[in-house]
Amino acid sequence: MSAPQNATLIPRKAPRQARSRATVDAILDAAARVLVQRGYAATTTNAVAEVAGVSVGSLYQYFPNKDSLIAALHDRHGRQMSALLDAALLQHRGSTLPEALAGVIESAVKAHQLDADLHRVLEKQVLGLDPFPGEDDSADEIERRLRGLLEAHRAEIVVEDLRLATYMLMHAVHALIHAVVLERPSGVSVKAATRETVRMALAYLTARL
Repeated sequence: MSAPQNATLIPRKAPRQARSRATVDAILDAAARVLVQRGYAATTTNAVAEVAGVSVGSLYQYFPNKDSLIAALHDRHGRQMSALLDAALLQHRGSTLPEALAGVIESAVKAHQLDADLHRVLEKQVLGLDPFPGEDDSADEIERRLRGLLEAHRAEIVVEDLRLATYMLMHAVHALIHAVVLERPSGVSVKAATRETVRMALAYLTARL
């Protein structure tokens, strides 16, 4: 199983008109279906073009090879996930701490459920994917908003270092959600795991030991 090579990941051109954007969206939708159904190794540009209903030449106008196509798919999926989480953080700025944590964690679950099968294949089969353009900035913005949420509830939070609290919360919650949604452990429902993750996060922030 090979890793995408960085030098070949850049798309040939960006779609500028509505028709070309629709073509690229159709190609990416098809790539997601083929990747999930066949796996990374068996995915080909010919198969993607056939499912998308375009010629392979049209596909190559935008993507020079399979790996650039997969990288673009990873980019789109990551942006969709980040947008959901960022919106939740904005929405719950005025909520109580329990409400805010529940809303943000539930949105993180929904983000992982956007296309869990695709997420799983990207995670397990496609090695060497670099962060999508702007991914680091997006993560930084989410971290900044989460810290702002915690600062708004400073009086309720017992953890002295809010930077540490933000880091711990982000990574602990992400790891739990990732495991439950993508690994599908037997006997553990997403609903129950989400509820317990909210309880865990609230206890971490407010419990006096």
